[in-house]
Amino acid sequence: MGKPAPISPFAPSSLPTVPEVPGVRFATAEAGIRYKGRTDLLLGVLSPGTQVAGVLTRSKTRSAPVDWCALGLREGVARALVVNSGNANAFTGKKGLETVVITADAAAAAVGCTPGEVFIASTGVIGEPLEAEKFTHLLGKLATDAEPDTWQAAARAVMTTDTFPKLATRKAKIGTHEVVINGFCKGAGMIQPDMATMLCFVFTDAPIDAAALQPLVADNADRTFNCVTIDGDTSTSDTLLVFATGEAEKRGCPRISEATDPRVADFAAALHSLLEELAILVAKDGEGITKFVTVEVEGAEDDRAARRIGLAIANSPLVKTAIAGEDANWGRVVMAVGKSGEAADRDKLSIRFGNILVAHEGERAPSYSEDEVALYMKQPEITVGVDLAIGPGRATVWTCDLTHGYIDINADYRS
Repeated sequence: MGKPAPISPFAPSSLPTVPEVPGVRFATAEAGIRYKGRTDLLLGVLSPGTQVAGVLTRSKTRSAPVDWCALGLREGVARALVVNSGNANAFTGKKGLETVVITADAAAAAVGCTPGEVFIASTGVIGEPLEAEKFTHLLGKLATDAEPDTWQAAARAVMTTDTFPKLATRKAKIGTHEVVINGFCKGAGMIQPDMATMLCFVFTDAPIDAAALQPLVADNADRTFNCVTIDGDTSTSDTLLVFATGEAEKRGCPRISEATDPRVADFAAALHSLLEELAILVAKDGEGITKFVTVEVEGAEDDRAARRIGLAIANSPLVKTAIAGEDANWGRVVMAVGKSGEAADRDKLSIRFGNILVAHEGERAPSYSEDEVALYMKQPEITVGVDLAIGPGRATVWTCDLTHGYIDINADYRS
């Protein structure tokens, strides 16, 4: 690997204090899969009866671990999670599947469950074989050593080009009973999810059946992670899994069997808030980032159209490099709206940078001041607002600028 990237200017000054989730334990190890001197293997141990839901990449070249998780999600029961970083085990043919099967067997023996209750995720370089013998012999000790208070260590073990671990926590009510939701994710490049993010794992003690949890996860992923882009590239490994241990049921919390149960509303809102925070942390750790960018679209034909327009703006190299250069080149935003393929009326279109109106109803705003907007563009966080004025559609998309740092990281990635 090349030199480590500079830490993102948006890295938090401290990591959140994350409470324990009853029924969840972690252990990590340095397996030397690709990285030296850092952890790259994670084992999560889950209490019996844990339910699981998730969404996976729609990539047509998805990895062997993603295929394995897809099978496990049909059953909706989990006892273990194994994650490695440094090698994606993607485009690795039959050998890739063999590695997954060996890993599942080893984890099942370590935890005391069936291989079908083991969920597996891998992230890193695509196309290089992943040798199971590099790490499966460590799983037995990890199962013994797993502890409930090692969330930061777990988040660090799944990082690749990330410059900081990404964690979040929430509390929620189911009926009158409080439950906890914790999550961590990784992702800094090859990010335009078509489901979730590179890798994201969420854990709760709420007693929610997989059939009820699945629609909650899918809906909230669509409105959070599916609104993040770094570079427009969807990973072969994208995996979001949410595990519900059900331990709160022992404290009298009611079990939820349907997503429409009104008692789950507060939980759903907390889950959305947590996933949104993690999604924004991904954008704030974009490879080579110097500016965090929020794109707000309103007045589109519908919400779907608004998101497509937002992504067209956020993915435009011309828009992203202009922001990196602190240039309020709103003409490039006009271009991106026009190429999106969604309905737009040139003579109704308005654009703003922050609260500054730069274009209105199809032309430069009469109040436009180059000096005012130039000063705004020097800020570290930039908002680009677009109003199409043709319908009710709205969307928010999060991204970052495009700098030479992104080139340096990715030109060096396999060296």
